[in-house]
Amino acid sequence: MNGEVTKRFFSADGSLFSGRLLKQGFFYLRLMTKYQLFATTPKAMEDILADELKQLGAENVHPKLAGVTFQGDIEMAYRACLWSRTANRILLPLKSFEVHSKEDLYDAVKKINWFEHFKPDDTFAVSFSAKNSEVINNTHFGALVVKDAIVDQMRAKFEKRPNIDLHRPTIKINVYLNNENAELSLDLSGESLHKRGYREANVTAPIKENLAAAMLLRSGWPNIAKQGGSLIDPMCGSGTLLLEAALIAADYAPGLLRDYYGFLGWKKHDEACWNKLLTEAEERKSIGMQNMPIIAGFDKSRRTAATAIQHIENAGLDNKIHVEKRDITDAKPATSWKPGLLICNPPYGERLGDDEEISQLYFQFGEVLKSNFQGWKAAMIISNPEMGFRLGIRSQKPITLFNGPLECKLLRLNITEKSFFVPKAKTQQERIERVTQSSSSDPDSETENEHSAEMFANRLKKNLKKMSKWAKQKQISCYRLYDADLPEYAVAIDIYQADKLWVNVQEYEAPKSVSAHKANERLAGILAEIPGVLKIDKSQVFLKIRRKQKNTEQYEKQDNTANFHVIEEHNAKFLVNFEDYLDTGIFLDHRPIRLILQQQAKDKNFLNLFAYTATASVHAAIGGAASTTSINSSNTYLDWAEKNFVLNDISGNHRHIRADSSAWLEDERKKEQPTQYDLIFLDPPTFSNSKRMESAFDVQQDHVGLINDALALLADDGILYFSTNFKRFKLDDLGIINANIENISASTIPEDFSRSPKIHYCWKITHK
Repeated sequence: MNGEVTKRFFSADGSLFSGRLLKQGFFYLRLMTKYQLFATTPKAMEDILADELKQLGAENVHPKLAGVTFQGDIEMAYRACLWSRTANRILLPLKSFEVHSKEDLYDAVKKINWFEHFKPDDTFAVSFSAKNSEVINNTHFGALVVKDAIVDQMRAKFEKRPNIDLHRPTIKINVYLNNENAELSLDLSGESLHKRGYREANVTAPIKENLAAAMLLRSGWPNIAKQGGSLIDPMCGSGTLLLEAALIAADYAPGLLRDYYGFLGWKKHDEACWNKLLTEAEERKSIGMQNMPIIAGFDKSRRTAATAIQHIENAGLDNKIHVEKRDITDAKPATSWKPGLLICNPPYGERLGDDEEISQLYFQFGEVLKSNFQGWKAAMIISNPEMGFRLGIRSQKPITLFNGPLECKLLRLNITEKSFFVPKAKTQQERIERVTQSSSSDPDSETENEHSAEMFANRLKKNLKKMSKWAKQKQISCYRLYDADLPEYAVAIDIYQADKLWVNVQEYEAPKSVSAHKANERLAGILAEIPGVLKIDKSQVFLKIRRKQKNTEQYEKQDNTANFHVIEEHNAKFLVNFEDYLDTGIFLDHRPIRLILQQQAKDKNFLNLFAYTATASVHAAIGGAASTTSINSSNTYLDWAEKNFVLNDISGNHRHIRADSSAWLEDERKKEQPTQYDLIFLDPPTFSNSKRMESAFDVQQDHVGLINDALALLADDGILYFSTNFKRFKLDDLGIINANIENISASTIPEDFSRSPKIHYCWKITHK
């Protein structure tokens, strides 16, 4: 049979796009169909994905917000699933329609002939998201409407209905509702493409695989690898960057290890086409692995390094990637390794006090780069660009990327001597010396200083009049009196009523517009005015300079006075210390959540993670808890905690365990019958690089795994309170499994901290 055949460009519901093709054939004519497709990706990675898709052969490629539209046949769709390193999902649109009511959504979905895509004895799942919709803004409800429409159609036709499978359904349906416009698609990927298949199921990575791939692509790794350059990750963690670098260098398809895709159970699946692509990918991998460059990773934790090695074995890359236990300060390439790319995902940190350790880590890292990696390129992703200056190496223009919901910057460095500079030293000792020296001010500025000091004194008096009255009414003995109310006087001032009135002063970073000399003058003025306003002796005022300190840790001892004082809070007593430690032994901003725990603890088993001096556990015990378990890695603070229990005459089933809370949680979760707790308080540090911990901890990167582990120990009707002081924290609620999450931050910020509503965030989490 001869004739003219039309080559059509379709969306899956049959909408005609364009094109004609003349082709001769006597026996068989094949209809070639091209589809309109959409690939999703994290924000700021759209251009990288667009370039990938073009290289894979896609047509009409157009980046959109968090995704890319493109055209191609079914082979192109499969190739994108198999080869894209930066996509999350490949969607095949079935139908677009308007939704003015839930009936519109139901009717539109029911009109699609679902038997063309799967059988009534198959399974399916629905993913529903909505933006700016006044009709349907509850995603669970939207998914339920779609599910009902499909089930009702199948039941009416076949007297049988397909079942829901949220894990690995036969097909997965994606619905996106923007205002009144709905787009319904098949999810050809089935589950996110960042899941390559080499990661252990119970290991949560700090970054997803497609973000790691984007970092490598933006850092020029493909060309460096072709030229035989080496790659080192000196903080390799579970090995994500190492593995993604190896996959790129070996021409190893990132989806080759996966055994599940959303199209495998689709009735229109072309098995022969898919098998051809798999064979091609295996051949390319076999050739690529013959010329692998040096790829090596270091990590200070033996356990984490072992996890990376396991992932490397899972990927079949044994003997292709070298991993060893090594601290960042010892990072160094072997003399035989050709200079190439050093890349890492260092811990994030920002908060005053919490970022002292991380600041020192960046400073040390910069020294290592300067000493051991001249001639190399370096790249790292950070959330706080200010930390990049601590490296002492000038970078190229930073590239914006998103690690989950958190906006980050990819720094790219050429490690050459001409790019080195010396970061400003800001140690506590230097700052104290400057404050002392500032007491002899320039005579020309004395009048100005006196006027400014008077302004500060007036504000302090005003605050004292208001806050002392409030504290008396609420029976609060310790509170924040002043919190940088005047930008020129950037300190926090806390009142502690014990045997005497004690004052704890913490200095904040001065604005860049204020010179160091001027900041020191003002700090000296503050220390001079406080005793007069509060009518106390200057010996009752203590200064804590929260600075990026060299050779210190977050809670390192400052002195050895052992001068403890007893304060009271909601029927509880606590020991505080103003001289020996950076913090006093109690976090005043957590006063409301401690009261909540006291009120809810009766007859409950209470778990306090990262317990510090166990103030929350004391409150739970006073509230009638059946038991309390306090976990902390420091003997000093556990001893302090036990003294707090003795001070309150608390006895009974109360444990204080010295352990890294993260590791303890993980070990407990793995037990055949882990202990269950009715009430859990989880308040981790923003960052910790303590030698007592298995590995560096970063709350933004590690919170999902931490919360999921805690939920595994939470009783069915229990409550988990999660709190963090990281000001730029973004909760990745999508990663938290089967949980109801309620942001209760506003109700846990006390009045004396209302000027700083971001002092902490707090969520109430329960099982669904």
